[in-house]
Amino acid sequence: MKHLTWDSVRKECFTAEEIAASDLRVALIGELIEARQKLGLSQKKLEELSGVRQPVIARMEKGSTSPQLDTILKILTPLGKTLYIGDLHTKRNKHKM
Repeated sequence: MKHLTWDSVRKECFTAEEIAASDLRVALIGELIEARQKLGLSQKKLEELSGVRQPVIARMEKGSTSPQLDTILKILTPLGKTLYIGDLHTKRNKHKM
């Protein structure tokens, strides 16, 4: 019997593009959570600073929703972050994604 891993199942069920999009979403949300926690901000405080409601922030951080670009941009500013668009292939090779 063949031993299945999450990686092998994922590759069978999803296209490379879908996997890349999912990985990017997970990395982005992870960065937002880390930045919020490093600043010692609660989700409620981030709501006050960004105008994005706390339940929306919670669902985004749990991964139960895909946030709109406008939502991400509103959250980035009080976290002292910006959105950077770079060459995916350079980034991928550099960090071996």
